[in-house]
Amino acid sequence: MKKVISLMLSILMFTALVLTGCGSKSTDGQASKSGSEDKPLKIALLLNGNLGDKSFFDSANEGIKQIKEKFNAETKVVEIGPDQTKWEPTLADVSEEDWDIIIVGTWQMQEYLQKIAPQYPEKKYILFDSSVDYSKGEFKNVYSINYNQNEGSFLAGALAAKITSSDMELANKDKLIGFVGGADIPVINDFLVGYIRGAQHVDPEIKVAISYVADFFNSAKAKEMALAQFNQKVDVIFPVASQAGLGALDAAKIEKKYAIGVDSDQAMLFKDDAEKANLIMSSVLKRVDNSLVRAIELHTQGKLPWGTAEALGIKENAIGLATNEYYNKNVPEDMRKFIEDLSKKIVDGEIKVDSAIGMDTKDLNEIRNSVKP
Repeated sequence: MKKVISLMLSILMFTALVLTGCGSKSTDGQASKSGSEDKPLKIALLLNGNLGDKSFFDSANEGIKQIKEKFNAETKVVEIGPDQTKWEPTLADVSEEDWDIIIVGTWQMQEYLQKIAPQYPEKKYILFDSSVDYSKGEFKNVYSINYNQNEGSFLAGALAAKITSSDMELANKDKLIGFVGGADIPVINDFLVGYIRGAQHVDPEIKVAISYVADFFNSAKAKEMALAQFNQKVDVIFPVASQAGLGALDAAKIEKKYAIGVDSDQAMLFKDDAEKANLIMSSVLKRVDNSLVRAIELHTQGKLPWGTAEALGIKENAIGLATNEYYNKNVPEDMRKFIEDLSKKIVDGEIKVDSAIGMDTKDLNEIRNSVKP
């Protein structure tokens, strides 16, 4: 009998241990799954400049705000400032911290990211408005976003040409429009080429005054250049120079001439300055915000193509022309309809817009010279 009882106790103890082990496994698995669901995604945005440009960096910051709300993410925005000696060490320092995804932007950060990203293969990096050279290293942890800004600029050029050729109050008959770029580099020239081609689509004889600030922060210099163009009888100016471009908008207000904003909806951003806002006919929207939200959404779905670059345009809602209250009030309905039709033709592939990205310098110069005043 004692042997039977002893055997039964052994069986009960073994069963209890098995059940306990199974229970622990089940509990641990559930806790792990719950912890994965509860742990917020940690995302850092590094700006090689400062907020307040009412343009490019502010758009990126808006994207981070949306990401924080939509995905319940833990976020951080680091304003490194314009001192280039701080850009690489700051990127390295942040890479040492506990962030799942680190976002940087502009062509100026490409080289630094190519050095840092391979050193932290467990981290994920998003580079917007540029791309790492995937042929020069292991960048499986980097997703690059380029923008078809030439598509939005095509619409801006068509709008500018329509304005300067019209009977609107401030327009003249010289058919001369202006462009102030931050630097003579491919991404800025992509804006320029689209702008020229859009204007030529409306009027093949139109002329474009072109200036480069050689700086994205010097608003005083951009203002001087814009004033000089207005003195040439330019009546619509398109500044593509980030924070420096704000100076060109100031010049438009001084001269009471038209401007087309860039990156963000600048008329709405200057709504408290009604005189300036009413002169900003529209803005070419480089929707950095939308593109970052899209990237994080695809990442959470396991669909973001890490290790590659994508080019996003009007079709992906990453590029567009602002259609705000000022646009609706100041741009005649027939012009708005014309621009809308052009946008649809670009999306449908009926209009192919030339791009400065990868364009030979000779070809670029031919385009610039073709509209030289």
